Amino acid sequence: MTTTTQARPLFAATLTPHNALSRSGQHWVIAVFVVLTSLPAMALFSLGAWPVLVFLGLDLVAVAWALTVARRRSRAYEKITLWPDQLELVRVDETGRETRQVFSPFFVRLVIDRDYEERTRALRLRIGEELHEFGAFLSPDDKASFAKVFGTALKKARH
Repeated sequence: MTTTTQARPLFAATLTPHNALSRSGQHWVIAVFVVLTSLPAMALFSLGAWPVLVFLGLDLVAVAWALTVARRRSRAYEKITLWPDQLELVRVDETGRETRQVFSPFFVRLVIDRDYEERTRALRLRIGEELHEFGAFLSPDDKASFAKVFGTALKKARH
């Protein structure tokens, strides 16, 4: 016999990195880059400076590689779910591999690292002496607003 619960979590959020370019946008950026570098490349080639073409080609490969890596990394996400008796942190990397950590909310403290201008640099969960960073890909403003909401929910779970 199995039982299912209709309980709802106290807090649930999925943190995802910002992705500015779609796949077609990435192709457009590379195409514009090719057009803009081919004009000086032809001029330099006609002047006899053909070795410059190698470096322009390397630039093209570097830009395409960087855009591909950034797009692949944007597939990663983190899920944070707070129940009355546990805090669940699920991380999914860009390949789809999932790691799950479960903590007791009574022993978890939210640690917010700030820089000298009071911008939020990092969010961490402190469990005893262990620190678990999460939301590293968020902007400082997103980290600050998430910390405010999550910190309030964590306090409610302890009471």
